[in-house]
Parts: sequence; structure tokens; C-alpha cells
Amino acid sequence: MVARVQTAAFDLAAELAGFGKGAGAIVTFSGLVRGEGGRLTGLEIEHYPGMTENLLNDYGRRAADRFGLSDWLVIHRYGLIAVGQPIMMVATAARHRAAAFQGAEFLMDWLKSRAPFWKREITADGPGAWVTARDSDDAALARWTAT
Repeated sequence: MVARVQTAAFDLAAELAGFGKGAGAIVTFSGLVRGEGGRLTGLEIEHYPGMTENLLNDYGRRAADRFGLSDWLVIHRYGLIAVGQPIMMVATAARHRAAAFQGAEFLMDWLKSRAPFWKREITADGPGAWVTARDSDDAALARWTAT
């Protein structure tokens, strides 16, 4: 049960080796840099070192407590990441699939709307606009506070 913030790419299969031993269900999600129809060449991601890792670990523990997860993993990259490369992954393990899916969705919704990462679009012309928050991400997170 750990969260990592790193510049290096990760290997999903290697990360899952030994993950969730004894669980009845494992759910994974991996996010990739989208090219937005050829408009982007990558993303530049920044974060606040120390604070980011602490918050990711805190939310991992909250997910474990709330959904009865037996294991969880969050990896999020920072730096310059090219289109098609992995940005992040979430893995959850639980006795039953519903808890594993809910734990993964909870973590993803929190990451999309509240995790302290800043993303800037990179185009062929160089750095572009910073990515702004979307109302749909906040709405997705709101469902977890309504219950």
C-alpha cells in the first residue's frame, strides 16, 4: 500500500507482480497522455514535492478504510511526458469486486479533481496552455461526499 510520484515510466505488469495477494478482486486503471487529435506532443506535469506524496498516501489509506481494500497502489508521473506514454496508474485489491472497483473509482475521482498536480499542454510550437479543472471532474468527486 503505497503512492509514488516519479519521473520514470512504469511497467504495469511489473508493478502488479505480487500485488493484492489473497484478494478476490484486483482492479487497475492506467492513464495515458492523449494527443488530442494530433494537436499535442505531450504534457508537462508539475507537483509540490512532499505534499503530493503525503496527500496521495492519505487518500490511499482513506480508500482502504472506506472500501475494505486489502492493497492499493497509486503511481503518478511528473516532468515532460510524450503522447501515448503512461501518466499514472491506480490499482486496488479487495475481497470482492465491488469494493475493488469503488476504491479505484474513488481514488481516480480524487486524483482528477484534487491531487496537487499542474499540467501544461505541449505542442509542436512548444509549451502551451495550463490545463484547467473541469466541472465534470468535480461532479464525479461529489458523489463520494454525498454518501
